[in-house]
Amino acid sequence: MDFSEFGLHPDLLDGIDALNFTTATPIQEQAIPLILEGRDLIGIAQTGTGKTAAFVLPIIDRIMESGEADYTQALVIVPTRELAMQIDQAVEAYSYFTGVSSIAIYGGGGGKDFSKGKDAITRGADIIIATPGRLIAHMNLGYVDFSRLRFLVLDEADRMLDMGFMPDLTRIIDQINPKRQSLLFSATMPSGVMRLARTLLRNPATVSIALSKPAEGVTQSAFMVNDRQKIPLITEILKDKTGERILIFGSTKQAVGMLFQKLKAKGFSVGQISSDLQQEDREKGMLAFRNRQVDILVATDVLSRGIDVEGIDLVLNFDVPRDAEDYVHRIGRTARAARKGAAITLVSHTDLVRFKRIEQLIGNEVPKQALPPHIASLEEDSRREPRGGRRGGDKKQPFRGRGDRSRGRGKGGKKPEAKG
Repeated sequence: MDFSEFGLHPDLLDGIDALNFTTATPIQEQAIPLILEGRDLIGIAQTGTGKTAAFVLPIIDRIMESGEADYTQALVIVPTRELAMQIDQAVEAYSYFTGVSSIAIYGGGGGKDFSKGKDAITRGADIIIATPGRLIAHMNLGYVDFSRLRFLVLDEADRMLDMGFMPDLTRIIDQINPKRQSLLFSATMPSGVMRLARTLLRNPATVSIALSKPAEGVTQSAFMVNDRQKIPLITEILKDKTGERILIFGSTKQAVGMLFQKLKAKGFSVGQISSDLQQEDREKGMLAFRNRQVDILVATDVLSRGIDVEGIDLVLNFDVPRDAEDYVHRIGRTARAARKGAAITLVSHTDLVRFKRIEQLIGNEVPKQALPPHIASLEEDSRREPRGGRRGGDKKQPFRGRGDRSRGRGKGGKKPEAKG
C-alpha cells in the first residue's frame, strides 16, 4: 500500500517523500487507518517492522488537522533514552514541512537538559517522547499538565515492565486526560502487558506482525566456543570487514569495556556504549557510528531496542543474551526494511541452555560453523581440582571445556551475572 492512499496531509506526505519512503510496511498498513479512525490499539511487532512510523504518522496528521495548540497533544513513553532520541528524530524528519514540534525528555543529562525539558512541557510541545523516570521528576515539580492530552503511546511496553517501570507508568497514566486515545506497542505480550492493556485501552483493535521471529533477510549462524577462543575468533571474523558497519552485543558492561579495549588495541575502528559511560559520551559514540566515523560499535542490550541505523551489515553476539526475546531484538538491528544482513553468535558451554531456548522461540535451529583450526586448538585457560582436594600431589589437570561447576557460583549453584 502506498503512503498516498492513507489520506494523510499533503505536507506530511512531502516529508515522507523526502525520506524516499513510498510503500507502507505491514504494521503501518494495518495500524495507520485504525489510529486515524480514533481507535485504541494494541500493536504487536518486532523491531525493524516500521512500527515507529505506524503511530508517528497518524498522530502528526491528526495534530495538523486540529490546528495549533498551546498544550502537549501527544505523549510517547519509552524505556530508554536511546529509543526516545530515535523516535524524536523520526518525528522531526516526518514533520519537517508540517510545523509540528517535538522533544525527547530523558535522564542522564545535566541541568541545562532538564531546563530545556521544563520549557518544552510548560510551552506545550506538540509531541513529547519521554522515559518514565525523567517524566516523573518533572511531574514532582508541579508544572506538568496533561489534562488535555489527546494521544498516549506506550512503546516497548514489555521492556518497560521488565525494567520495573510499572509504578511510574501507573502514576503517569493517573494524571493524564482519561478521554485520550491510547496506543500500546510491544514485541511480546506476557501477562503483565496484557493486564496493562486491559486497564489502559478501551475496546482496542489488535494488530500482530511476525511475533518473535527474526527478519527473513538475516543469515544466522553460531560458533561453539570456550571463553579463551572468543577474542581470537572475533578478530578473525572482523579482519576482512573494514568499511562494513558492525554492531557487537555483550550482556554486561564489563564485557563491553573489555572487548572495546581489546579491539581498539588491535587497530580496529571501534566505539562503545554502556551504562558506565556518561550520556554525552554515549551520544557521541552513537553519532560516530551513525556517521561512519567508526566501523564497529560494541554495546550492551540497552541498544538492542533503541538503535535505528541504516545499513548495519553484521550483528555479532559476543555472548548469548539472557532473554530469548533479546536475541530477536539484537539481530533485528540488521536486515531492516527488507535488506540483507548477517548475525553471528558465540555460544559457550554455559550458554547452551539459553541458546536452545532461542532456537525454540524462533522455530529453527541456527546453523553451527566450524572454528578455524588455529582457534579450535585454543583450550580454555582454567584449572579444576577434584572434589575433596587435589590428588596425586600438586599437579593440576588442564581444563578441557566441560566447565567449572563451582567457580564463580553462589548459593544454589547459580552463576551471578552483572547487568549491563
